[in-house]
Amino acid sequence: MKQFKAPKDSLGDLDAEVAARVIAAAADVALVVDADGVIRDLAFGTEELAPEGHDRWAGRPWVETVTVESRPKVEALLRDAAAGAPPRWRHVNHPSPRGADTPVLYSAVEAGIAGHVIALGRNLRSVAALQQRLVDAQQSMERDFWRLRNVETRYRLLFQMASEAVLILDATTQNVVEANPVSGELLGSAAEGLVGRSFPEGFDDESAEAIQALLAGVRAAARADECRARLADGTREFLVSASLFRQDNAAFLLVRLTPVKTGAHLAVVPRAKSNLLRVVERAPDAHVVTDPDGRILSANPAFLDLVQLATEEQARGESLDRWLGRPGVDLKVLTANLQQHGSIRLFATTLRGEYGVSAEVEISAVSVLNGGTACYGFAIRNVGQRIAATPRAGRDLPRSVEQLSELVGRVALKDLVREATDLIERLCIEAALELTGDNRASAAEMLGLSRQSLYVKLHRYGLGELEPQEDK
Repeated sequence: MKQFKAPKDSLGDLDAEVAARVIAAAADVALVVDADGVIRDLAFGTEELAPEGHDRWAGRPWVETVTVESRPKVEALLRDAAAGAPPRWRHVNHPSPRGADTPVLYSAVEAGIAGHVIALGRNLRSVAALQQRLVDAQQSMERDFWRLRNVETRYRLLFQMASEAVLILDATTQNVVEANPVSGELLGSAAEGLVGRSFPEGFDDESAEAIQALLAGVRAAARADECRARLADGTREFLVSASLFRQDNAAFLLVRLTPVKTGAHLAVVPRAKSNLLRVVERAPDAHVVTDPDGRILSANPAFLDLVQLATEEQARGESLDRWLGRPGVDLKVLTANLQQHGSIRLFATTLRGEYGVSAEVEISAVSVLNGGTACYGFAIRNVGQRIAATPRAGRDLPRSVEQLSELVGRVALKDLVREATDLIERLCIEAALELTGDNRASAAEMLGLSRQSLYVKLHRYGLGELEPQEDK
């Protein structure tokens, strides 16, 4: 420890007041302890410790103000100070009314007055909080590390045991980065031998062009249909599908090769059925096919126009609920009815576009089986103009119960209740004006309203003239 060379010359005769201010300014907490270890005086350099009740330590033994495990450290500090040993810093914890202990780093020196010792402390609460955050961050990193290790292990296991040939390609060069054992068996080479080779090497020219077009579509739109491909020697034929993913700021393609069994052929769609498919594709009404979870498998151009999308690839794989009027409600109602009844007719709702445009629609849907798996077909008709011909909820109040009932399914229940209340109130006002010969004073008395309240309601419902008139 470096000491002052000439303290008497440089500091002069400091009085007690000046020394006390210097000690209080130099430490977060300063204690004056007598020869018996009792705190005789104390000062706080910051206000952080004083409000917690630490200012009540005066008159108590220092060891009683610390936690049990810190008492040997306090005794060592007092012993070293009394012996004139070089001061050492020791970490001591004080119990706190808040629950968490208050960490303080103390050093003690002999005061030279009747065996008194001055203990200077530095508040370590901010350091302890920083250490705790560091520990929490380290533990979080370790948890994430092991979670990633587990995910990688499961991925490796699935990759190696998959019954389909799976290749991972560099999206830029189309070189094989990884290949599972099945891919090596199907392509006539060890999996290790495929790594580094360009894909689609080994396929005939027509198949290679189809695969290149498939991969280009995946890179452009992140998804594409599968294609058929045959090896150059003609021994095997595959269904090739691909998907794009990113890792470490690099793009990769995951390619699956499903072998087509010998003698298998694509189902030939009858001409009448193909005409029907073309009609659905070009129909002015929107048509959508989804899986049981409501994710779109295919959609016609009319649907893309309604939801303001440019290509079918943008809609494929997305949930239909993304564009329905009441997210989380309409799709559940539709799928529940399809599961129970198999079909649904004229379900009224709205369809929202990507850029905020919405349209009133009616939906008819059916559930069908496709290879043992259910899929749902939705026919969506834009009926905005037809619905607009009748009064709608909003500023134009329904004028009859029949018109009000037509809003069921298109308007929330709380809005329907409000509309019904307004309808009844308007009908009562009209009846009162008719019975009193349009005498507003009498009509207000009959309805139990003040004339001013009646004028407000007349203005609200557009009944009679908007300005108050002299009563008859």
